[in-house]
Amino acid sequence: MSWADDEFEGVDLGDKRLDARLVKLCDTFSEAPESPINQACEDWAETKAAYRFFQNENVDIGEIMAAHRHKTAARAAAHSTVLALQDTSYFVYTNHPKTEGLGKISMKKGKNVNKIYSNGLVMHTCLAVTTEGTPLGLLDQAIFARELRPEKQRKSAGGSQIQDVLPVEEKESYRWIEALRATTAAPAGTQVVTVCDRESDFYDFFKAAEQIDAPVLVRASQNRTVNRNSRYAVKDVAKLWDHMALQPDAGTYTVDISGREKTKHCKGRASRAALMNVKFGAFKMNPPRSNPKHRTEALPDIQMYAVHVLEAEPPEGDAPVEWMLLTNRRVTTLSEACERVHWYSLRWRIEMYFKVLKSGFRVEACRLSTAERLVRYLALMSIVAWRIFTVTLIVRTNPSMPCSTFLSEQEWTVLSIKVTKNSDPPIVPPSIADAVIWIAKLGGYLARKSDGPPGTLTLWRGWKRLTDLTEGWRLATQP
Repeated sequence: MSWADDEFEGVDLGDKRLDARLVKLCDTFSEAPESPINQACEDWAETKAAYRFFQNENVDIGEIMAAHRHKTAARAAAHSTVLALQDTSYFVYTNHPKTEGLGKISMKKGKNVNKIYSNGLVMHTCLAVTTEGTPLGLLDQAIFARELRPEKQRKSAGGSQIQDVLPVEEKESYRWIEALRATTAAPAGTQVVTVCDRESDFYDFFKAAEQIDAPVLVRASQNRTVNRNSRYAVKDVAKLWDHMALQPDAGTYTVDISGREKTKHCKGRASRAALMNVKFGAFKMNPPRSNPKHRTEALPDIQMYAVHVLEAEPPEGDAPVEWMLLTNRRVTTLSEACERVHWYSLRWRIEMYFKVLKSGFRVEACRLSTAERLVRYLALMSIVAWRIFTVTLIVRTNPSMPCSTFLSEQEWTVLSIKVTKNSDPPIVPPSIADAVIWIAKLGGYLARKSDGPPGTLTLWRGWKRLTDLTEGWRLATQP
């Protein structure tokens, strides 16, 4: 069985041929993830079958995601705590003007045009990872075309944005709450902690988490007023940052900060280990005075905890790293505070996952002619991206795992013979750490002492070559 056979053994698209085509496409794209559809497929017949699959209205991405989610939950059951990383990414198809059904995802101003909209799709994903950082799969995903309201409807009578007076169910930000609720069906005995960046820092999100008793960890984006005793109280209140400044220093914690290249939008930085001063404390989150639900229900105050970390001595010329983390789970000791900081540091995994989809798989180059077909394509590629992303990370988190977890017997046998030059393959499958280095060598990795771990592109090139070698072995040895 291939990995896709196992992953989608419970899928039911209403037609066994569609089920089989789903498995075939996942295997095909995992062997050549950076290639467009026509290059990844073996021949014209396979290419036409792929296009028909993405065109078929009977292909329900909800059913595909449900089958994958079931497997993700099974993998999560082996862990006491799993992190559900939520984030949104935007896929731009502006250079494909004939693609129908795309939404407006951003606006810029040009020299000769007052408003320039980027056309594309919005993807909101919830990726499950272990507390060591190993991706387990997707717990939820929504892909949609953003619909803009007419200009005159985007302003209220007083000139403020109409979004300020809409209930949360009518806002696009409601997707954070929907994904939160979708992750509550966790295996018994497994704690699922939803970890989000600053976009989810709004009262209704924390209120929903409180109602369903879901642990959350969110980076604060607003210096809100806290500890009010009534809706319009002005005495004995404080701003969040001021409140945390009064808390005693609890200790220090070291966070590995990844490097990044300089772009026109952000300053470059080198990777470093940042020594962070840690503070933590409790506070009462009050509902915003302007929340429209005040008219229909009594909005509760929410007991919350904050963990504030600030880099003690940043490199010269660099701004210090600072995180204000909010959680609805108790934080009463330094070890609990450091655990929350560690959890948030793993949120970067979902950023890397989106990079695999965009830069590695080059999904924004796909030229399917409608948004509906692109949505099916992106949903399928998202699951393939999870698998390959996991293979690239597993060597860092569980290097002793046997490579048979991810490679078939034919694959690791061919790999061993090719790299070791030994015609007698080992009886026991080598470790995943050895197998990943061997695959990287097929892709050009030199494995010198001074070399860092192999990159994703190098591994993909090696993976593609291993696929070709295995296919040749199969053709040469089959009856």
